[in-house]
Amino acid sequence: MKYVLFSPAHPLRGGIAASTERLARELQAFGHEVIIYTFSLQYPNFLFPGKTQYADEPAPDDLDIRVKVNSINPFNWIKVGLELRSLEPDAIITRFWLPFMAPCIGTICRIARSKNTKILSIADNIIPHEKRPGDKIFTSYYIGATDGFVVMSQSVEQDIHQFNADKPVKYVPHPVYDNYGDPVNQDLALRHLGLSENYRYILFFGFIREYKGLDLLYRAMHDKRIKRMPLKLIVAGEYYGNEDYYDEIVRVLDIGDQLELRTEFIPTEEVKYYFSAADLVVQPYKTATQSGISQMAYHFEKPMVVTKVGGLPEIVPDGKVGYVVPVEENAIADAIVKFYEEEKGPEFSKGAKQEKKKYSWANLVKALEELTG
Repeated sequence: MKYVLFSPAHPLRGGIAASTERLARELQAFGHEVIIYTFSLQYPNFLFPGKTQYADEPAPDDLDIRVKVNSINPFNWIKVGLELRSLEPDAIITRFWLPFMAPCIGTICRIARSKNTKILSIADNIIPHEKRPGDKIFTSYYIGATDGFVVMSQSVEQDIHQFNADKPVKYVPHPVYDNYGDPVNQDLALRHLGLSENYRYILFFGFIREYKGLDLLYRAMHDKRIKRMPLKLIVAGEYYGNEDYYDEIVRVLDIGDQLELRTEFIPTEEVKYYFSAADLVVQPYKTATQSGISQMAYHFEKPMVVTKVGGLPEIVPDGKVGYVVPVEENAIADAIVKFYEEEKGPEFSKGAKQEKKKYSWANLVKALEELTG
């Protein structure tokens, strides 16, 4: 089959771009022809919260990536839609994560659709974490252009049914992110990152956004039991929000000496060192659907603490791979203390090694093949 992946990819950076490229390779491994159409302009600069949308790494030489789509230019949408239609793919697979993208993606797909081309969606989110006026109208427009969906959490499936109960939806949990290299020895990772071997480390990884709850984790670090431990929190990721807000929490709580702040975008080749250095990955999210961070933790076989929101409890079995806790700073602190006091690391790492077998890229490809027909 011929597939077009219409999604962020190189030169754009971030989890969706990385997972799209990984999916393309899996589709190719199944014998399919794959072309990726990505954005020449994804967000106008005034809407982008980070420092840059673009990666420093060279383009992958094993993928056909075409940088074509301008998210805010309707004339470009017509041109790209006609171009995609002329390719006559069996399916165009779109990624949907933000209603802002719906006019662009929905219009291009309507133009590109033909009786021989299905429009499929991998829906990361349907209802966004950070709501804005027009979200429902935009999302409805996108869903109207789509023939079938793959979702990676049951909460997203429920959200789709709020808009349309008739279109086929397949639930496939987010595959493991296995494209960041193999784990390395913990001591080697600490030395590479310039971290002292006299401390144990927990990890908050990824873009820092309000819904991800870093403020809750900071308050958990202020717990008296944790302050007595030789324990530090690594914060590895770029601010996508008000940096001053977090700095003020650190100042008021006086927890600066408990933190290792690496608040910049983490290049692909460095990711393995952060996960390998940590004993525990903490995701203190206030809202969520699924999380690519969980699947990165699985790849590195790291125990997790996650909050009881969205699809996270579906992915992290409580007491086997880590702890699922309420969205509350004391509950997060209790889980961290219990993990270290009961020395749960080896047990949970073994659980992660077993559990991650469920999350294969082949399952995602098979679901897309079934929807293609």
